[in-house]
Amino acid sequence: MLDELAAALRHHPDRPAVLTAGASGRPRVHVTRGDLADLADGYAAALHHHGLTVGDTLGVAVRPGPRSLAVLLAAHRLGLRVAVLDPSAGPEVLTARLALARPALVVADAAAQAVAGWARPLAGRARLALPRLADLGPVRTVGRRLPGCAPSLRPRPGPAPERGGDDGDAVVIFTSGTTSCPRAVVHRRSGLDAGMRAVADLVAPRPEQPVLGGTFFVLVPALAGGAPVALPARSPRRLARQLARLRPQASYLTPPQVRALLAQGPRLTGRFYSGSAPVSATLLDRVRRAGADQAWGVYALTELFPAAAVEAGEKAAFTGAGDLVGAPLPGVRTRIGTDGRLLLAGPGQAHRYLGEPPADWVDTGDVARLDGERIVLAGRSKDMILRRAVNIYPGLYEPALHVPGVDLAVLVGVPAGDGDERLVAVVEPEPGVDPDRLRRLLDPVLARMGAARPDTLVVAPVPTSGRSRKPDRVAAAALAAARLAEPVPTGRYRRG
Repeated sequence: MLDELAAALRHHPDRPAVLTAGASGRPRVHVTRGDLADLADGYAAALHHHGLTVGDTLGVAVRPGPRSLAVLLAAHRLGLRVAVLDPSAGPEVLTARLALARPALVVADAAAQAVAGWARPLAGRARLALPRLADLGPVRTVGRRLPGCAPSLRPRPGPAPERGGDDGDAVVIFTSGTTSCPRAVVHRRSGLDAGMRAVADLVAPRPEQPVLGGTFFVLVPALAGGAPVALPARSPRRLARQLARLRPQASYLTPPQVRALLAQGPRLTGRFYSGSAPVSATLLDRVRRAGADQAWGVYALTELFPAAAVEAGEKAAFTGAGDLVGAPLPGVRTRIGTDGRLLLAGPGQAHRYLGEPPADWVDTGDVARLDGERIVLAGRSKDMILRRAVNIYPGLYEPALHVPGVDLAVLVGVPAGDGDERLVAVVEPEPGVDPDRLRRLLDPVLARMGAARPDTLVVAPVPTSGRSRKPDRVAAAALAAARLAEPVPTGRYRRG
């Protein structure tokens, strides 16, 4: 699909490729299809001139947008392997990741570098930081160069060689790990292509009608299908205005982005897709009630994207225990291991972890069961809580906590001091919802939870972390522990 996109951009070169939102939310053309094609060609020539060749690793720390996409297209054309570097991971973690990936060159935008002078405060406000330039190895700046930044990688005129047809490594994505033991997923070109085609089949973008989203898996299928892509505004208020003016055919936002957007009372249109973190039936229903034609939850992993999807109506109709994430997408195979964990395989799966041999199946780390062909999650195996000799998987019960009025809810364990754990529900209300009313709404839900009934209900914002703002269970457990240490008021539950 990347080859198809490179060719497709030359068709109708004056049509918009990437749109951004002004202060009023009005869409404006950031680059045309021809501009993007020229930029990709120029970066390919520049990288080739720098001496990079087939099989070399290129580190990329560039925020989502036309320049990052152009760099990725250029790397694909030259047969390079791209190591995706998250500037928000911190200097120590990034240093360890660079030592594992060993890129021949790192390209980074100015805010990501944060090396000296007035660029450091700029990057600090954006929560971005890279190690010192001397620790990165060869570095070039993509985009505007600020004082103290590395020399620029300027697009160059002239041809660049095309890679061969072999199925080599395409991208390295770091998933987790400490500074001493980072872990990275390696996708080959065929797997990356299969994943993007699965997205295209799921979303079915129509030519010339805008799609809203900022990820690589949104940009490529939409642009290859002839649709312009609008980068989501960062401010929820501006995002609401952007959606009202743009009226996209499809939008992809993470659950935290969706919750922040819904707090603005927007009027939505088109189809909405959300993933990268748990997507509740209540959240999808709120999207539908805000005007969206469809609302989908997408189950995806770094190792296999996308794996399954479920529409709001189907998810709302599911009355069993656990989190229904839908039927596997075409080509995705499922298996439940002896320990109850979900294993997946398919054409879009990762080839291996960096430094490890290839694997036939992806171990998701999720405890799950199959409802016919549909996948029902019970939660992460590592999040299991042991209370009174009963194993409790939070994901089995958390969907029930997402009643109307709940923005986000998690179950966490707090050590009880005797080897046991206390079970705490940390529940974040929707904006404007009275906490006491929310507790009354949750009383019958808690009463039906049986052996998983929480010892404590804490009404408070649920901590989140990472670029996708997933619930931070460690921080939530710390919050719960702090509340448990407070004096106990009267009432059925310890009140947060």
